[in-house]
Amino acid sequence: MCLLLILALFAPRLVFALMWIFGDRVDVAFSSWIWPLLLLIFLPWTGIIYTFMWTTDGLGVHGIEWLWVGLAVVIDLMSWSSRAAKNRYAY
Repeated sequence: MCLLLILALFAPRLVFALMWIFGDRVDVAFSSWIWPLLLLIFLPWTGIIYTFMWTTDGLGVHGIEWLWVGLAVVIDLMSWSSRAAKNRYAY
């Protein structure tokens, strides 16, 4: 688990794809393949954190865990906006 989080700092899409391919937590957390695919493309940190926070007892994500998922959404949005700003001011 710790190795995945360290690798996620450098390549979150790769880590989420590896979690989806080689693990079963992504399949447990999502009922169809479309949501993980969209998260892989657009919000990889959100997909990673949501999958880690998903409990296997059927309760899903609850309580304070939603704060971590919300923080992951903010990190993903900051990543998108920083790329846009970098491209805007690159020329």
